[in-house]
Amino acid sequence: MIDASTFLRRALFADAIFSGVAALGFTFGASAFAGLFNLPEALLRESGLFLIAYTALVGWLASRTTVAKSLVLLVVIGNAAWTVGSIALLLSGAVSPNLAGELMVVAQAIATGVFAELQYVGLRRSAGVAAA
Repeated sequence: MIDASTFLRRALFADAIFSGVAALGFTFGASAFAGLFNLPEALLRESGLFLIAYTALVGWLASRTTVAKSLVLLVVIGNAAWTVGSIALLLSGAVSPNLAGELMVVAQAIATGVFAELQYVGLRRSAGVAAA
């Protein structure tokens, strides 16, 4: 366990808000977004459902003054993987989004990468070991 820095907690909280909005939009508006972005409805809905659980985890971590370093690292690595995976999805040819869809995927990939970086910096600013 580590004492979470204010910076880390704020970075986690911002991620939870961003992810929560995406979770609600993609889960409940998958068909509308599928038409708008020319992306598969199932991909958007399943991403939204995943983000519900992710938002709960990240929001919970943001609310704690002490956190397991391994959980924060999991979030950082997960965000980095989501960023790389999003760009790889576009380059793979597995989907054929329109321009709006491409811009949305790139924008959320950048945002997720920024969260990974901010959380990593916050983790490094956190105290090493929390008192038990």
